[in-house]
Amino acid sequence: MSRVNPKFATELSKYGSDDFNACFNCGNCTATCTLSTADSSFPREMIRYATLGLEDDIKASLKPWECYYCGECSTQCPRQAEPGELMMSLRRWLTSKYDWTGLSGLMYKSLQISLAAFILVFAAVMAFAFSVGFDLEKMLHIGHIFEGIAVATVGLVILMPNVARMWYFTILKPKVKAPFMKYVKSIGELFIHMFTQKRALGCDDNQFRWFEHFILVIGYLSLLFTTVVLNWFGTSSLFVIILGYVMSAIVFVVTVDFVSSRVKKKKEVSKHSQPSDIFFVVWLFLMGLTAFMVRLFIDLDILETNKWLYIFHLTVLVQWALIIVPFGKWTHFLYRSFAMYFAKLKEK
Repeated sequence: MSRVNPKFATELSKYGSDDFNACFNCGNCTATCTLSTADSSFPREMIRYATLGLEDDIKASLKPWECYYCGECSTQCPRQAEPGELMMSLRRWLTSKYDWTGLSGLMYKSLQISLAAFILVFAAVMAFAFSVGFDLEKMLHIGHIFEGIAVATVGLVILMPNVARMWYFTILKPKVKAPFMKYVKSIGELFIHMFTQKRALGCDDNQFRWFEHFILVIGYLSLLFTTVVLNWFGTSSLFVIILGYVMSAIVFVVTVDFVSSRVKKKKEVSKHSQPSDIFFVVWLFLMGLTAFMVRLFIDLDILETNKWLYIFHLTVLVQWALIIVPFGKWTHFLYRSFAMYFAKLKEK
């Protein structure tokens, strides 16, 4: 039997949602949501769990990750209980529970801690630049090495253990019986959702938003491959150079619309944006823009006299790799993909 936590609503409010107690179970959200079925009251079940403070049931559920926040449930709610924002807040809360370091929770709940982390990383980058005498060649070389080490270290030391904790909460602890071959046969579900996020197509009037996310994922992963594996800043290959320009342009152009949406707050998904949401889209925009500009300055042979640009890019890169990817909104991309995979394992 799950233990009831009467203080859960107060805890969850630190992650964004503080209106869900206004719900009086009218059922409008369930009638509106395309994820609702005869066997699954979506999202009312999660509202009920949150209201009662059933933390173990929430941790065992994959439903918060199945929600793509189309916003219809919140629009149709007569009590302004914001069920869509509740699901978003549950994703933030779950992220903090998966994270073995505990840093995700601290940054989600405290803007001051997040800003302190960004400032600390900036100071470290400046100290590094000073230690090599602001030598551009050394900074480019070590910066490239850092990218590879950061990807491997963050993935192996933080993200994969967190995914293992997610598997424990949702599969192992609830005693879901899935034979080994089902893990193997269902693996395609992980990669399909990781690269296409196709579940978002189930939301009404969400095709353009899905397309933007799809293009952004492809652009981001391609830019990551181009810079880390193909050494975009150091290569003389025309194909790689052009590929890098295209991918970085895609990243910062698409994120312009995301940043604009967060600022205007006209769409339901943007009305309750938290600092972590803003950091994610702004830093992704800066990643694409500064990477494009650094390579352009290299090709124009003016980067040596504009070292500040590379230092700025390196700062954004290190902050992205050490703060946003392991402890911020980026992890939702990873956990959502694994949630679809685990959901496949739960199917009878």
